[in-house]
Amino acid sequence: MKIEIIQRGKRSAEKNMKFDSDLLSKLEAYQTLILHLYDWERESITYGHFIQPEKWLNLDEIQKRNIEIAKRPTGGGIVFHACDLAFSVFVPRNHPAFSLNTLENYAFVNNRVIEVVKRFLGQEALCLLPQEPLAHNVASKHFCMAKPTKYDVMLEGKKVAGAAQRRTRAGFCHQGSIFLSFLDEESQKNLLHPDSNIREAIVANTFPLLGAQVSRKAMIAGREKLQNLLIEIFQEWEN
Repeated sequence: MKIEIIQRGKRSAEKNMKFDSDLLSKLEAYQTLILHLYDWERESITYGHFIQPEKWLNLDEIQKRNIEIAKRPTGGGIVFHACDLAFSVFVPRNHPAFSLNTLENYAFVNNRVIEVVKRFLGQEALCLLPQEPLAHNVASKHFCMAKPTKYDVMLEGKKVAGAAQRRTRAGFCHQGSIFLSFLDEESQKNLLHPDSNIREAIVANTFPLLGAQVSRKAMIAGREKLQNLLIEIFQEWEN
C-alpha cells in the first residue's frame, strides 16, 4: 500500500480543521493511509472538541492580535501552533494498521513519530509514556503540552509530541503536535487567563526540540525538516 500525502499550502485554522472533519467522514472511500501536513495563514490556536476555550484563554487578546482560533474534530487540549508542527494521519478501517483498540492506534502513529524525532535529534532515548500522570493543576488538563497522557512521545521524562484521535466506523483521524519551542513569556501571560498558572506546567512537562526560544527562520527550517521526516518514515512503513 502507498501513503497519500496532502499538502494544501497555507489555509485558515477553520479550513484546516474542516478539511480533516470532511476527510474523516469520507474515509470509507479510501484504502491508503493519508498524511495531512498543515500550513497556517496566520498564527493559530486549536482546541479539542470538548474544550470551552473562553474558560482558559483571553479571547479579547486573541482577537486583538489577529490570532485565529478553531475547534478540532478530535478531543485533546488547547494547542498553540506558533511553536509546533501539526499534522494529521488518517487510517481507514480496511487498512492493516487500523485497530478497534484506541491505544493501539495511538501506539501505531506515535511509534512512527518516535522514529521521526530520533532522526531529527540523533537521539535514541525516546519512548511512549506507559502511564498517565496526575495533572500539574486543574488548567493543565486543558492544554496539550501542559500534561502528558498515556502513549505520548517522551524524552528525558518530558513530552515531545501529543495527539488526539477520533474513530468512526470508517476509520480514525489522529491529529498530532510535535513541540518545537515555547511561546514567549509575554504572549503566554497575555493570551491566558491570569489565574490559569499554565506556563509553569508547560515548562515542567514539555521538551522543546529546538530550544526554549528560537528565531522564525529556525522554526520554519525545523518544521520543514520534521515534515520531510514524517513523509519518509510513513513511506518506509507502507513500503
